[in-house]
Amino acid sequence: MKRIIRQQLVDWKNQKHRKPLILRGARQVGKTWSVMSFGNESFDGSVHLVDLEKHPDWHAVFEKDLDVRRIISELEFLLNSSIKPGQDLLFFDEIQSCPRALMALRYFYEDMPELHVIAAGSLLEFALKDISFPVGRVQTFTMHPLSFVEFLHAVGKPGQAELLTQPPQKLSDTVHQALLDGVRTYMFVGGMPECVQRYAESGKMRDAFTVQADLINTFRQDFLKYAPLADKQCLNAVLTSVAGRAGQQIKYARLAEGFSNPTIKKAFNLLAMARLFQKVGSVNPPVIPFGASVSETIFKTVMLDIGLMQQLCHLPVNVEFSKTDLLSIYEGGMAEQFVGQELMAAGQHPLYYWSRDSKSSTAEVDYLIAQNGLSIPVEVKSGAAGRLKSLHLFLKQYPHSPGGIVLSCAPYAELPEQKLTFLPLYYAYGLIRPL
Repeated sequence: MKRIIRQQLVDWKNQKHRKPLILRGARQVGKTWSVMSFGNESFDGSVHLVDLEKHPDWHAVFEKDLDVRRIISELEFLLNSSIKPGQDLLFFDEIQSCPRALMALRYFYEDMPELHVIAAGSLLEFALKDISFPVGRVQTFTMHPLSFVEFLHAVGKPGQAELLTQPPQKLSDTVHQALLDGVRTYMFVGGMPECVQRYAESGKMRDAFTVQADLINTFRQDFLKYAPLADKQCLNAVLTSVAGRAGQQIKYARLAEGFSNPTIKKAFNLLAMARLFQKVGSVNPPVIPFGASVSETIFKTVMLDIGLMQQLCHLPVNVEFSKTDLLSIYEGGMAEQFVGQELMAAGQHPLYYWSRDSKSSTAEVDYLIAQNGLSIPVEVKSGAAGRLKSLHLFLKQYPHSPGGIVLSCAPYAELPEQKLTFLPLYYAYGLIRPL
């Protein structure tokens, strides 16, 4: 599979003042495959894989002290291979299972900077809470499920993928509809690599659904690793409830019946730490940086993956997939999830939205992005410009905004007199580029 993170890894390798790299992300998003593929193709020497979950007895290497030369010597013995700085890649996989190995990364930077070191793992936040993180001594990338562009490459449509790497433009009706059909398929298959691979091989979404169910069971098995931090039944209820509330403000009390708010909040935060979903914070006013005005109590969520979301929601695929308007699938929830997922894959993290609650009226714009120090509202909605009341209110209240973006199934269009740009959903990933 062609993954966008590949270029980031190449750039990291070629940095003059390179630091050990930590590749973060939820389980099964393709971290191990991406590093091994990159290593085998980009290094003249060898890739030394140290799987710290598969070999728990190797943790002892890090227990005595964190002298990197001793560590390398013992790893060479265990791997039966010489590790050559400047030629080889040393890859610590599932590093969260050995917190001392995480601590050692700073000493690789300080004492052996010529050695290329990558660490990858899921549930890293759980390991980091018990150790001193090597701030300033490591670099961090976050990996997500396949974006729509990556999905198109994986299913053998590189020409369509290439179109989406170019600035937005009005495409022919045939191409426009083909891309929308691709978005529809992606909404149900999702971007988890194994799901995409199964679909690409067979052309049957049902095969992807089987993998989705297995992945969800794997995530639920991880609940045992959270104990005694949270109630397992509450974790399961919260995960399912959050998946069903795409685009809606989250109220803790509504996420799990029979549990107290503190118990629900704890479960919610643990699932967010595991990266099964991300909070989308509400800001008002939309000043940059957005975090300066984010609300602590008003927020929405975006799930890890849209395919897992539809699986958790038990959507009637035969009904929802046949809907002509993608904005009507799951009452618009799938489209808002798609856009949020694309923005995160493009590097927009954390995500924010604008909401205003007053006695006279309420208003909400689905997402906010920043360009050149200015706030740009993004609305995921079908309908004419005259029906976009919240978006018009935002642009009136904050006239310094360069304009608003509406994502829908409509073709590309501009309404400069209203400061609006209409983009098809398939252009969501490219919103960070100047329009």
